[in-house]
Amino acid sequence: MVTHEATPTRPRAVSVRARSALDALEHLIGGMGTGLLALLAMLWLLLTAVTCLVGVGLVLLPSALHAVRAVADRERARLSRWGPEIIGPPEPPAGLRAVLADRAVRREVRWVCTHALFGLLLGLIGATLPLNAAHDITFPLYWRFLPESEATAALGWWTVRDWPGALFVTFLGVLFVVAIVLCAPGLARLQAWPGRRLLSPDPGTDLVLRVAELTATRAAALDAHATELRRVERALHDGTQNRIVAVTVLLGAARRALTRNPAEAEAVLERAQEAAEQALAELRAVVRSILPPVLADRSLPDALTALAADCPVPCRVDADVPGRCAASVEATAYFVVAEALSNIAKHSGAHDAGVVVRRLDDRLYVEIHDDGRGGADERNGSGLTGIRRRTEAHDGTLELASPPGGPTTLKVTLPCGS
Repeated sequence: MVTHEATPTRPRAVSVRARSALDALEHLIGGMGTGLLALLAMLWLLLTAVTCLVGVGLVLLPSALHAVRAVADRERARLSRWGPEIIGPPEPPAGLRAVLADRAVRREVRWVCTHALFGLLLGLIGATLPLNAAHDITFPLYWRFLPESEATAALGWWTVRDWPGALFVTFLGVLFVVAIVLCAPGLARLQAWPGRRLLSPDPGTDLVLRVAELTATRAAALDAHATELRRVERALHDGTQNRIVAVTVLLGAARRALTRNPAEAEAVLERAQEAAEQALAELRAVVRSILPPVLADRSLPDALTALAADCPVPCRVDADVPGRCAASVEATAYFVVAEALSNIAKHSGAHDAGVVVRRLDDRLYVEIHDDGRGGADERNGSGLTGIRRRTEAHDGTLELASPPGGPTTLKVTLPCGS
């Protein structure tokens, strides 16, 4: 029984190992790229240190430290894509002496020197292993067309003169593949280790930054809440309240007209009924803007489809949201799309728009794009500030790309739980 159960898992285990090896090669080659940048930064530091002996290096030192920070930030971003996020340190203090005394700066300099040598070497090994494997495995296909002095294995230590030798080179290529599968993940971890040790913040830094971020998002949530209350109050005051006042006035006029001219009273009552219906419609619109009933009755894609159908600009909705998100998250996504489509209709001059919604793991991704004139700016009061506040109140992110001439793309990411 044990043998029969283990057999079907072998192909899957091989597939997992192969994928792990490919990921490791990708990490190693990416580390080679940052290793080259670290080498340039290290050479710049050495040049600065040498010229400091004659006093000129003090002028170059800020630019050298800036280059170190730029390379370190790139490595933090690379490592964060393949594992736990590494948060960068705050901006260094003002003053050259304070910068040199900053512990984070010293750690970054140590990492640059280590990665420029050690990380670059491991990256070169990771890049040459698959090239050597491809060279040796395919060697029997072309070795007879090579000059005798060049008909060698990838490492160049043995000249091939016959078919058994060519097949032996292929066997060496298979050994290279085995070495990649067995060693590449370890090499990738070894290459990343100095970065994770030296570029990570000090204990407690992550917590301090997180508290500051939560404080900011809490303030944004309160601002968004106050803005929403003002919007609802303004909508009720300027619209619904005026309609109800008109109904009251018309009913009073109809009551007085009953004793003088019943025919006139009927016309006044008809006007009062129309005003009451308009007030009811505006009240429903205000309620829908707070929390659309369609979100509770149906789903977020259905609600967004209804929004797109009411948009004056032709709009397509491509939504793939398996399951339901939290009601507050769906309401925020609905608000983002509604405000964005309103902006498109009022300001963009677009002929076509689109909404794409995806849920991947614990994130909800919303993208709204149009082919309008572009130039959207949060500072011009177009509603983008409200979108950002609502998004950040949910610990989400907003990205806006709107070059002059268009197109405009708005991307919002919201955490929605697993």
